[in-house]
Amino acid sequence: MTSATRTIKATPVWQKFDFKQSIILDRSLMWAVIVLASIGWLMVTSASMDWAQRQFDNNLYISIRHGIYLILGAATAFFVTFIPLEWVRKVSGVLILLSLISLLMVVIPGIGREVNGSMRWVSLGFMNVQPSEFAKLATVLYMASYLERRRDEVQSKWSGFIKPLFVLALLAVLLLLEPDFGAVVVLMLASLALLFLGGVKASQFILTAVVVLGASILILLSQPYRLKRLTGYWEPWTQENVYGSGYQLTQSLIAFGRGEFSGVGLGNSIQKLFYLPEAHTDFVFAIWSEETGLLGAALIIGLFVYIFMKAMKLGRKAYESQQYFPAFVAYGMGLLIGFQGFINLGVNMGLLPTKGLTLPFVSYGGSSLIACFIALGLLLRVHHEMESLHGKK
Repeated sequence: MTSATRTIKATPVWQKFDFKQSIILDRSLMWAVIVLASIGWLMVTSASMDWAQRQFDNNLYISIRHGIYLILGAATAFFVTFIPLEWVRKVSGVLILLSLISLLMVVIPGIGREVNGSMRWVSLGFMNVQPSEFAKLATVLYMASYLERRRDEVQSKWSGFIKPLFVLALLAVLLLLEPDFGAVVVLMLASLALLFLGGVKASQFILTAVVVLGASILILLSQPYRLKRLTGYWEPWTQENVYGSGYQLTQSLIAFGRGEFSGVGLGNSIQKLFYLPEAHTDFVFAIWSEETGLLGAALIIGLFVYIFMKAMKLGRKAYESQQYFPAFVAYGMGLLIGFQGFINLGVNMGLLPTKGLTLPFVSYGGSSLIACFIALGLLLRVHHEMESLHGKK
């Protein structure tokens, strides 16, 4: 070893995150999420009190747990805002690999936990983790990295378009084994929309959309319970469906009807009294609409539209600055929140068949809340890096 030889020490990962830096926050986006999450906590409490009293002999059991999840989610979002997107881009491949492993673990007997006939959870003792929620985030980050690295290939060659579809197909198969058809729909919609925004040819996009639609129809027809949900959606008020496959939908529509213009008042919902199943999870929007009416429903929808538009505008700004990875991250997070929110709202209002998807930032569920706050943290990080970039010019 010569005197000129220097010892190079690797910089620990945590030292790359400067927690003393001043983050430039998008305050309007933060306030929109704070209002949405506050409404969610209020309605989860209202919708779950009677059920929690019967199940746990504590009418605030669900409310307390939801509050804990909100704190964990907010802390996670705070941490994510300090992580450089360049580092996120480098680990995106590792994240998608971990997602595949976790989804595989879920369907292994003895590891995955079955709830309501589906193997979607892994128990950590104090909470059940749903890997599919985090797999959606990892997929968007992987797609954003891929679209940045292979942008020219994606826009000019079939190979650039087809390669990520193999990863998506593998994820879809694992999700269908749980089964979690709702997660597959959100994942595919967000990923295909990202590819479209990445510049794929219209002919490629249309062909893939037709194939995915055809495959979705075959999957729907392959299982009797999925077909029953579809028939219950088309004719929920028939004598056969009103207490069967269409029961949740009919009770949800009754809640909307009782709400009328201004609602029956906070805490005065009748449908939450064991009439509407999953009142504090998948159908919390129906209870909110019953208690606050059309005015409250319009507020929720308006907040989701605002968050979606903010994410799209942020992605456009990053794209025009030639910051392609941040652009696709912003687009992807907005699409995930937007599509999942749209599907949940559509299910509650009878516009779409029943699917087991939570309402982002609102419904009860630890994995869903934390995943949504991670998405928020990434959006805030993109905003920070774009403002810092333009501030240096």
